[in-house]
Amino acid sequence: MKKFLAAAFASAFLAFAPQVQAQTPPNILVVGQIAEPKSLDPHAVTAVNDFRILVNIYDGLVRYKDGTLEVEPSLAESWTISEDGKTYTFKLREGVKFHDGSPFNAEAVKFNFDRMLNEENPYHDTGPFPLAFFFSTVEEVVVDDENTVTFNLSAPYAPFLSNLAYPTGLIVSPEAVKQYGKDFGRHPSGTGAYKFAEWQANAKVVAVRNDDYWDGAPELEAVIYRPITDANTRIAEMLSGGLDVMVEVPPDSLQQFKDDSTFKVLEQAGPHVWFLILNARESPFDIKAARQAANYAINKKALVENILQGTAEVAAGPTPPAFAWAYNESLEPYPYDPEKAKELLKEAEYNGEEITFYVTEGGSGMLDPIAMGTAIQADLQAVGMKVKIETYEWNTFLGKVNPGLQGKAAMAEMAWMTNDPDTLPFLALRTEAMPEQGGFNSGYYSNAKVDELLEKAREETDQAERAKLYKEMQDIVHEDAPWVFVANWKQNAVTKASVEDFKLQPSFFLMLQDVKKPQ
Repeated sequence: MKKFLAAAFASAFLAFAPQVQAQTPPNILVVGQIAEPKSLDPHAVTAVNDFRILVNIYDGLVRYKDGTLEVEPSLAESWTISEDGKTYTFKLREGVKFHDGSPFNAEAVKFNFDRMLNEENPYHDTGPFPLAFFFSTVEEVVVDDENTVTFNLSAPYAPFLSNLAYPTGLIVSPEAVKQYGKDFGRHPSGTGAYKFAEWQANAKVVAVRNDDYWDGAPELEAVIYRPITDANTRIAEMLSGGLDVMVEVPPDSLQQFKDDSTFKVLEQAGPHVWFLILNARESPFDIKAARQAANYAINKKALVENILQGTAEVAAGPTPPAFAWAYNESLEPYPYDPEKAKELLKEAEYNGEEITFYVTEGGSGMLDPIAMGTAIQADLQAVGMKVKIETYEWNTFLGKVNPGLQGKAAMAEMAWMTNDPDTLPFLALRTEAMPEQGGFNSGYYSNAKVDELLEKAREETDQAERAKLYKEMQDIVHEDAPWVFVANWKQNAVTKASVEDFKLQPSFFLMLQDVKKPQ
């Protein structure tokens, strides 16, 4: 088996040479990713680009049911919730082993959450853990017996199960963390359908079939994830046969693939929002009128129709319409009104100073970021704002934006794909989610009423009541305009016609356990 795989990978790599007509190896799926992963430690990363690999190497206690964001059992066979909503007890699947051979049990579950949440834990320094916020209400994880584990929460927390299904809740091997420490992200070990085999920087990540997978071994021998940051190169590889699957197809190329019967194109709406973070700590966007001006100045309809070619819709606020139950349908997108923008800039006493705008070359859900950034720059300059673009590779870009924009830039592109209407505003719009406190509020927005609504919504277990709180939050955020609300994307992917049972998921993850590639 190992000899076969080695030969297959070698032949695959030869095939990737540009001078040859590329062909992918038999029964091995080659996926064109949009960027190099940052880490293969699910607790240490935030990007969907990385999650698309991780959900195939690891399992969580629960997972999203195929085609939905509903939660179903995974490593936990069942669970009970106390009447007060503060105690969750999970019965674990028996006989499951991590890829390194160590046992999965209640102690392993406790290790995972203690590592993330307890600063005194000896393995907490193997982080950082940027999305540990997801489990901030967990007070204690108790091992009841080998196959039973209980989470005691400080308060009822409505998104808890959904967050356990998110990649931050994936369960890693404690023995591997103990062995590799901070380097665990280069030596991952989970319980998933595929086992980590190799990571060649900026070339490929290889995961091979887990023959002992508790949910049935996959049919594919292996998956090769290739980071190809340049969209045109990714398209050329797909067209020449060097890829079996390509995610996030640029709008310009979608029709080309649709017209070619050797490919299949998949499209699906999902919970995505593309926006501009505005730096509310520094001029000019420390004034609400200037933030609203930016929303009026940018022709979002033109962005969606001309650059994105109908693959997205204009966004009205911070919550994607895919969360139908929580979405505020009464909100209207800011219309394109350059004259109104000029009036508001005058009101904000903007004096024409140059502002820096961070743009990324690519990245998870970023669509066509350079073209969009250039169009946005032109729209802002048309109303009198001097905008200087600085462009960065995705992981470098995150390293600049996530720590906060203060002293560096007035605005930055960003996109989020989330699992619950709580996630994005809680992590990126709360006062207590400032970058210096470990959050993603890189523009430093603060509104006490928004904070209060988000805290209440987390504890409210009645969905209709939660929805009211989220809708009120959206009204306030729309008015305060901490972001320019640009687009909600319909995700897409293209596969070779020969690839079977590949599906897009509303989570935006790539679940490859059931994919087939007949010879």
